Amino acid sequence: MLGQRFCLTFILASTFLLPYAHARDDRLQFPIETALKLEGNTQLDASIRLYFGDQSHPKAKKNFGNFLTNKKTNAFGKSDEAACNWAFLSAVLELQERAKKEGGNAVINITSFYKKNTFSSRSEFECGAGAIMAGVTLQGDVVTLP
Repeated sequence: MLGQRFCLTFILASTFLLPYAHARDDRLQFPIETALKLEGNTQLDASIRLYFGDQSHPKAKKNFGNFLTNKKTNAFGKSDEAACNWAFLSAVLELQERAKKEGGNAVINITSFYKKNTFSSRSEFECGAGAIMAGVTLQGDVVTLP
């Protein structure tokens, strides 16, 4: 009797978990501008400037180092773009917080670094999107600009 219950429980659990055994992990690109202008976004700090990819910027007076942030969000029931935009915005906010903590006023050379693969663009970021989670990893140099 106990063996039958275990078998039945195992079969039922396998049936529900099988779709996640080969979970989706798509690498997608989305526009930076769209994510930065999400409706209701009032959290970005205009005093900490952001420069993506090889975007030109004034010469840095001081460089505090390269910093990495990895943000994930629940993607269940959301479009890939909505989940990725949210994760991206969270990552950007963390870079800005790091700049403030270090004494910088900008983050330059911001690139996506999903699964340790660099994706550099002035206009797009890369996101890993799955059935349950979406994630964005960014790296950038915290600096003081004139």
